[in-house]
Amino acid sequence: MLHPSYKELIDHVNHVNTEMGKPPINSRYSLVMAASKRARALIDQESPMIQDRYNGRMLSLAIAEMEQEKIGIVTREPSQDENESKGFDEMAVVDLSNQYEDEE
Repeated sequence: MLHPSYKELIDHVNHVNTEMGKPPINSRYSLVMAASKRARALIDQESPMIQDRYNGRMLSLAIAEMEQEKIGIVTREPSQDENESKGFDEMAVVDLSNQYEDEE
């Protein structure tokens, strides 16, 4: 059994989101993606928000930050253009720059 459970993590993240005035999340996928993005940021030398006791296990540290309500998750609503169907040429374009937008 996972500890904390997905349900517990979603509850902690939604508590932070409520305090920030952001909508709650219900998706495990959003939770997993946020944990992986936070772990990547920690690997890239971003400072942890809690005492580091995880000996280099950045995913465990990211999950602990969520559990201790240091991280909220902000989802991005699709724009009007993203809802429209795209032609073959438009779908073939792929951005490999690894530049991610900061979500606040």
